[in-house]
Amino acid sequence: MPSERLPLSAFIICKNEAAVIGNCVRTLAECGEIVVVDSGSTDGTLDVLRGLQTEGFPLRIIERPWPGFAAQKQFALEQCTLPWAINVDADERLDPEFRRALPGLLAAPESVGAWRVVRRPYLVGRGYSSPAAHEGRMLRLVRRARARYNLSLLVHEAMLIDGEVRDAASGTLLHFRTQTVDEQVRKEAGYAVLKARQLAGEGKSPRFLRMVFNPFVYFLRYYLVRRMFLCGWPGFITAANAAVYTFLCEARLWQDANARNAAEDDRRASGL
Repeated sequence: MPSERLPLSAFIICKNEAAVIGNCVRTLAECGEIVVVDSGSTDGTLDVLRGLQTEGFPLRIIERPWPGFAAQKQFALEQCTLPWAINVDADERLDPEFRRALPGLLAAPESVGAWRVVRRPYLVGRGYSSPAAHEGRMLRLVRRARARYNLSLLVHEAMLIDGEVRDAASGTLLHFRTQTVDEQVRKEAGYAVLKARQLAGEGKSPRFLRMVFNPFVYFLRYYLVRRMFLCGWPGFITAANAAVYTFLCEARLWQDANARNAAEDDRRASGL
């Protein structure tokens, strides 16, 4: 354990993450506190966390029913007490370079309210992606009192920041999730349902052109702009999965908008 910890709270929301959360917490050893909000784990996640507590990690474990992504993360953020806070998913890790960079990031001018950091995925058949290839920059490190979550978002929750947002020059979040392609598609399908509901709630109508063209745009964004082509076939699969997600989202939005006609169609076809 470090002799001196940083004025930094880490916060994690989780459920049934026993296989990955231990290594996540171990990369947060420099944090002054680690807040974990669990929403009903049954796989031993809490036992893993309590074991880390006995090792000396500054963990606070809170059990709370699931209210949705943004609401749960906002609650977790509100439990933090230190000047800076970093949101980490249970399947993420802070790489050594990012951990070394943290003191400098926390010493930023008062005008800086948050930092974005690159996230690199673990690709089955390769390992972590090339340092030049990534999933994008994630806004994760914030001045606690100047950040809040947008509670109107059902998925892909985002923080609202009072102040300048900068990009960290070094270090990455390592995203360790060893899912097969069918598991990835099921996960993306769940996100797509929430995204479609969110769009419908915002008054968005089905968008046929987006259903046709967005998958190509997302594939090219991941494969070329985010340089997944550097990762061989695993990078191709990751880019294709991004295309599947956006198709499912737009298709579900269209189906939900037209579902009200199904009962009437059945009644008429049946002669009832």
